[in-house]
Amino acid sequence: MVQINKVKSISIWVFIVPFIAVNTCLLITTQFHQFDLIADQFKISYPFPYLDGGVSISRTARYFPTYLIFKPAMFFTAYLLIVYWLNNRKIINHFDNTNKYRDKIVYFGIASAIALILHSIFLGVKFDNDLYKLFRRIIMFVFIIFEIVAQTYLVLALYSIKEKILRYINETILKIKLILVSLLILVATISIPIISLPGNDFFGINLKFLKHALEWDYFLGVISFYLLTFFMWRKPTN
Repeated sequence: MVQINKVKSISIWVFIVPFIAVNTCLLITTQFHQFDLIADQFKISYPFPYLDGGVSISRTARYFPTYLIFKPAMFFTAYLLIVYWLNNRKIINHFDNTNKYRDKIVYFGIASAIALILHSIFLGVKFDNDLYKLFRRIIMFVFIIFEIVAQTYLVLALYSIKEKILRYINETILKIKLILVSLLILVATISIPIISLPGNDFFGINLKFLKHALEWDYFLGVISFYLLTFFMWRKPTN
C-alpha cells in the first residue's frame, strides 16, 4: 500500500527532526555561552538533562539564536504529524472501514499537532500576565495528552486488525509500541501531580531538576513511538 510507505518514511522524520532540533538547542545553550541573552539569563555547567535535569527544553529553545532552529523544526514536525495521522486512518480504513478507532486517531493526532504549533508560536514571547502563563502551560498539557491519546488509539486500532496486517508488520515491534504507550500513560499519571506542585522543594527533593529530567525523558519517549513505527512496517511477505 502507498499509505504504508508514506507512514514509514514520515515516521522516521518525525523522530529525527525534533530530536536533532532540541539537542542542537541544548548544545548551543551549554557550549556557547557567549550568546548575549543566554549567558545573561542563566548559567549552565554542561548538563546532561536526560539524567540531571540541569535545564528545561523551553529554556534552551526560547532565546536567540536557538529559537531560529526550534520553531521551524516544530512547525515542520507538526505538518508531518498531520500527514502521518491522516495516512494511518487510510491504512486502518483499508483493512477495516468500520473500525471504531480510525476517526479518533485523526481527531486527537491533528489536535496535538495544532497544540504543538501554538506552543512553538508563543515560546519565548514575553508577556507578564498570569493568565498568559497559564495558557502556555495548558497548551503544553494539551499537546502531551492528545499526543498520547492518539498514539494509544493507533496501537489499539492496529491490534484490532492485527490478523489482517501480519504480512505488513513486525509483530514484536508492535508489542514494544504497546509497552511504550503504556509506560507513557503511567508516567504521565504519576508525574502530572508532581509537576503541578507549587515551588521547587518537596520533602527535600529538588522538584526543579526532577521536572526538567521528566520533560527530556518524556520527550524522548514520545518521539520514540515514531522511530518504532519506522521499524514496524515492512514489505509484505507471501
